[in-house]
Amino acid sequence: MCGRYATSRTPANLVDDFEAEVGDLFTDTGPDFNLAPTKLAPLVVGRTKDEGFRRELVTAKWGLVPSWAKDPSIGNKLINARSETVADKPSFRKAFAKRRAIVPADGFYEWYQPEAGADGKRPPKQPFFMSAEGGLGLAGLYEFWKDPQGQWLLTYTILTTSAEGEDGRIHDRAPLIVDGEIASRWLAAEPWPDALEHLVPATPGELRAWPVSTAVNNVRNNGPELVEPLPLGE
Repeated sequence: MCGRYATSRTPANLVDDFEAEVGDLFTDTGPDFNLAPTKLAPLVVGRTKDEGFRRELVTAKWGLVPSWAKDPSIGNKLINARSETVADKPSFRKAFAKRRAIVPADGFYEWYQPEAGADGKRPPKQPFFMSAEGGLGLAGLYEFWKDPQGQWLLTYTILTTSAEGEDGRIHDRAPLIVDGEIASRWLAAEPWPDALEHLVPATPGELRAWPVSTAVNNVRNNGPELVEPLPLGE
């Protein structure tokens, strides 16, 4: 599961990194080093207008709300989509067919549960930050939902897979990454049944992981110090 991440690139950086344009649905929410579900965040999507297909930066709420939902609160349960079932699950299958996105992230947090000690008690969970040089482009899906007053809500979810190797020791799920070579096809508004075969699991060899302060446990805490490695011995 990916339930917390950091994103701090400026709009100009995002435009360069993802070869995108700032769209009319984009609002700069600023850097966020403790981005949690229900928050607003930048998203890269593919949109077709009079001038043709292009990549756009938009701002969306984390937690996908399907177009058929009666209440937007369902999004609180749909922050992640399991890659194993995303093509068939009613909440995600339409978005997977034609509303795929890239979620810009510096990295994401996972919590490791140490083994119980001799007294049978488990130590507190230790948060880790997992990242790669230059940041990440996580695989996501997005949806538009219309409320009873006619207002549109744009939401998204992050695709996950099973975590292998050392990362699997920290947490058993990991987000999927969109490699730059497939970004245009991933963002295209057309079915791509075998798309998942071309995504990169966020696993060893792709990412670095280091322990960080438990201050990240509180969503009110926010700042670049949250992603700093713990000093040795702490």
